[in-house]
Amino acid sequence: MRYVYIALIVAFAALVTTFKVQNLEVVTVSLFSMTMQMPTFMLVLLIYVLGMLTGGFVVALLRSWVRGASTRPA
Repeated sequence: MRYVYIALIVAFAALVTTFKVQNLEVVTVSLFSMTMQMPTFMLVLLIYVLGMLTGGFVVALLRSWVRGASTRPA
């Protein structure tokens, strides 16, 4: 089973490296009056990380709301 995990990690790393190499074009991101230029792969990585962070916060918030709604007042 250990070799399966190693093979999956190597395949994922190869996929990420291929994605990075194929997306070196520069894109411009604008928000209000700010503009920023970055490679496409960096933009995708940034959006992915921000999605993970905000998704984790939303799940934690929903869990606390469910916990608060299921407890009986004293």
